[in-house]
Amino acid sequence: MRPLARRRLLPAAVLTAVLTLAGCANYSGIVPEVRQLDAAALDGGAHFDAWPEEGWWHRLNDPQLAALIDAALADNPGIQAASARVRRAEALAGNAESALWPNLGVSTSNTRERFSEHGMIPPPYAGTTRSINELQLLGQWEIDFFGKNRAALRAALGEAAAAAADRQAARHLLAANIARAYLNLARLIAQRDLAGERQRQRSELAELVQRRFAAGIDTRITLETATGALPENARDIAAFDEQIGSARHLLAALAGKTPDAIDSLNPALPADIAIALPETLPAGLLAHRADVTAARRRVEAALNSADATKAMFYPNVNLRGFAGFSAIGFDQWLETGNRQQGIGLALSLPIFDAGRLRSLYRVSTANLDEAVAAYNGALLEALRDVADPLTTLAALDRQIAHQQATLQSAERSFRLAEQRYRADIADRLSVLNAEAGLINQRRAAIDLQARRLDTRIRLIHALGGGFSDTPAATLAHQ
Repeated sequence: MRPLARRRLLPAAVLTAVLTLAGCANYSGIVPEVRQLDAAALDGGAHFDAWPEEGWWHRLNDPQLAALIDAALADNPGIQAASARVRRAEALAGNAESALWPNLGVSTSNTRERFSEHGMIPPPYAGTTRSINELQLLGQWEIDFFGKNRAALRAALGEAAAAAADRQAARHLLAANIARAYLNLARLIAQRDLAGERQRQRSELAELVQRRFAAGIDTRITLETATGALPENARDIAAFDEQIGSARHLLAALAGKTPDAIDSLNPALPADIAIALPETLPAGLLAHRADVTAARRRVEAALNSADATKAMFYPNVNLRGFAGFSAIGFDQWLETGNRQQGIGLALSLPIFDAGRLRSLYRVSTANLDEAVAAYNGALLEALRDVADPLTTLAALDRQIAHQQATLQSAERSFRLAEQRYRADIADRLSVLNAEAGLINQRRAAIDLQARRLDTRIRLIHALGGGFSDTPAATLAHQ
């Protein structure tokens, strides 16, 4: 065989030998152990329209609440930290993408050196002190034959998508928490106002019993009962004032404001939330839950990370080249005769590494198992988060219906007592007693109404709060 033909066959023979050795890559016996749940099998696989929509709080017909949530989403430190994590994950994805492309750089050096008289440098430089000068353009490209870098990029994109979903989850949780805290403040203010009415009613009752006691109609026990209710109700008013202050402070903290920033806020409890539930609930849960989406993205990232680790068992193929000038002394440094260039292919294959790669692959599969377990847990928790409010809403509807009937009965009793009093058929005491019963029923109605509104907000959050997933493939270019 001619020398030229042998030189052409040599690289192919080397590559064939390397690929043959690659067959020795041994990751057998290392497999994931946790099985991923099938979301479609759990939720029935049906479909429903996108609900709720993004920015659902603007449809509650309460400008104060909408302004609070908008300000919080802009100023809340937790959201700002989540945004920083997204930017970091996107930057890491960009770094992973750069491994797919060639690297090009330039280097220059100047070394002052005395050459040995009996070394490798011959006369006339032997025994003299000269400058060694180099200027080179360097290039390197790791040819991703086995997909290691592509898998690493997909893993980084998955983490970036998971971070973006986490940010959305934090935004939706914050919006829901502000809405719930706002409605709780409205409930406390309504109960505080009702406690003021009750204080007025009890004061009038105490004065009436005092006169009846003086006239010998009522006993001292009746008098003590009537007058003792006044400090008890004053205590309840003070407790409501404390809770109202704490509720305002909580809202201020959630909105990223100082504790006294919303001291003048006095929301009213609405009769209902002006967002109708969809007719079918909610089979396509995964499309609307940011936390479940983030967990699923992390499973995908862990799968790709395991693939990248598996590819480390196979050869690395690097194409390297350089071109430039090298000379002893400045005077001839950049002359044509001092130019140098070269190109080469470097192959490396792990054969014996004392189990390092197998250990790394075990770490990757363990990370995958952990991600799958976290996804399974997030999915089951999401399904429970929806089931609980639906159960509560059904029970509250029945309770509110019964309470409405009880409240209407108490209102009729109060009106009848007033009519009898105006007709001189009954005394004022019967009117005050009927009014006490009516106030108690109003208290119960306010609490049930507030619970129903709070549960509606919980359901909105459980259904994802209007989340829409961001495709991971676009994140590296944002």
